[in-house]
Amino acid sequence: MKTRFLLAAIAAGMTLAATAEAREANPPRMEMPAFEDLDINSDGALTSDEIEAAMQARAAAHFAETDTNGDGALSVEELIARADTARQDRAAGRAAEQIEGADTNGDGLLQADELAAQRADRGEGRGDRGPDRMFERADADDNGSLSAEEFAEAQTRMQDNGGRRQHGQRGDH
Repeated sequence: MKTRFLLAAIAAGMTLAATAEAREANPPRMEMPAFEDLDINSDGALTSDEIEAAMQARAAAHFAETDTNGDGALSVEELIARADTARQDRAAGRAAEQIEGADTNGDGLLQADELAAQRADRGEGRGDRGPDRMFERADADDNGSLSAEEFAEAQTRMQDNGGRRQHGQRGDH
């Protein structure tokens, strides 16, 4: 019974956190709702009925928000629109974070020099994992340049494994 109650409380928290996520550009992950929000009758104790009511209310609100034409059914277009909105909200949050982290002149915009400085900051502490190392791995014959074949092989290798390689792999060696 306690396990069921705990799982229901966590599920309610995740459901209510989704509501907060829809309202915020940069939402916190898996934020639990306040006890007071779940304690519908304000008696200082949560029951499984209160948690179930919160989950049902959230589900109904989510459905109504997605059902943009109000016909009581969700079409493919409405579901896609909901997913697109969520994706755009996440992208807007990431963009705002990037601007906040790199906008050194405070104008709310990113200039090329600010982006370059941000990339350089991210590269610090990575050792030799930069473009020189990528070039060296692709230069199979170690002649300091890439032939069309070496370039094509590097492209294929990066596409096949997302740019990851096995230890010791370098060019055709």
